[in-house]
Amino acid sequence: MQNIKAYLNQHKERFINELIQLLKMPSVSADSAYSQDVLDTAEAFATSLKDAGCDLVEICETQGYPIVYGEKIIDKNLPTVLVYGHYDVQPPDPLDLWDSPPFEPVIKKTELHPDGAIYARGASDDKGQVYMHVKALEFMVENNALPCNVKFMIEGEEEVGSENLSDFVKENHAKLENDIILISDTGMIANDIPSITTGLRGLSYVEVEVTGPNRDLHSGLYGGAVANPINILAKMIASLHDENNHITIPGFYDKVDELTMEERNAMEKAPFNLEAYKTALEIDDVYGETSYTTNERNAIRPTLDVNGIWGGYTGEGAKTVIASKAHAKISMRLVPHQDWHEVTQLFKTHFENIAPAGVKVKVTPHHGGESYVTPIDSIGYKAASKAYETTFGKVPVPKRNGGSIPIVPLFEKELGSKSILMGFGLDSNAIHSPNEHFGVWNFLKGIETIPYFYKYYMELLSEEI
Repeated sequence: MQNIKAYLNQHKERFINELIQLLKMPSVSADSAYSQDVLDTAEAFATSLKDAGCDLVEICETQGYPIVYGEKIIDKNLPTVLVYGHYDVQPPDPLDLWDSPPFEPVIKKTELHPDGAIYARGASDDKGQVYMHVKALEFMVENNALPCNVKFMIEGEEEVGSENLSDFVKENHAKLENDIILISDTGMIANDIPSITTGLRGLSYVEVEVTGPNRDLHSGLYGGAVANPINILAKMIASLHDENNHITIPGFYDKVDELTMEERNAMEKAPFNLEAYKTALEIDDVYGETSYTTNERNAIRPTLDVNGIWGGYTGEGAKTVIASKAHAKISMRLVPHQDWHEVTQLFKTHFENIAPAGVKVKVTPHHGGESYVTPIDSIGYKAASKAYETTFGKVPVPKRNGGSIPIVPLFEKELGSKSILMGFGLDSNAIHSPNEHFGVWNFLKGIETIPYFYKYYMELLSEEI
């Protein structure tokens, strides 16, 4: 393991250039216009796994985009680490807010990233982070430092709900058999404050449609006499929160896991600068559910947010029209014990019930997943903590994450193994937003840290035996 810094110094330019080539591929799973690019990206990741030392690599077909599977089995009697990641990316829109084209990666130095950051869609979520594991494997194979078996499962539909990965997991228990799952699709508090994600929120994602008249109408002839679907939709959405920003759907909070004051006080020990947070976002104040802190609102409390809303005329100039339809996409982040199917039905029932006469409402569920909490007293967590401590020089902070990786709870249910969430990105990486980026230092630090996880995982297992 002493060779890893030297290996990184020798190969870092190649590692960065290889990642840049992957980032040039617009693997947007949500848009069929990019379907060939998604398939090409799967092929590229398969090649990278072969080059890194996997003895078996397969592109496994699904009803949607394929799953890239790879394995390096050094001894069937040894434990197996399963690495999960995804090669698909979010749509790059809105394009006019990018400082450089989203699929033409550039490296720019910033105050936060003096060594430079790679700006491109997918740089942090998740191509850059999953590629750290590929390069970590390369180092371990080349230096005879791989202490156990490793498998890779890299999918192409995470950004659209991982629907086909679920079937793949259920149908391939033997292929995916493992002792622990390693994921880097999260972040850490700061480059000088490493952290390990110990919890993820669940998700329910729906689309709503409000229909009024059978065609668009002249707003002068019909305005004030016919329900305007856009006005109605805006009122309905506004009613989903009360004056304390509490969600008003009946039954929504019935199964919410309420943390004790002791647990909440422990969360407050994680470093957080509210003024820096507001400055980074260029906002005058934070906003959210009354009686909870910012870190609690975005990690341990459920939410409901409109992700998109449209209807009527939005082109240049004026068109005085009452639209026939109005639409919105809405996501709800969920906490432990909230079942996403149940919450989706609660939303559907409530939204249909609050619709006034004169309009029809349609609610279409898209995808979702359960929340997840990983214990910090497990061998996997302890191994990850020691790995960060070795390369960062300090013990990482356990931290819950407000995002969702819907497949993680299914892994435990179907494969019987815990997931360790070793992220190396930062909240400021602008994932899902224009100007997404990933620090070069973070990318290389991930490659340096991951092999230590394998080392300490095996050592801790042997101590337990």
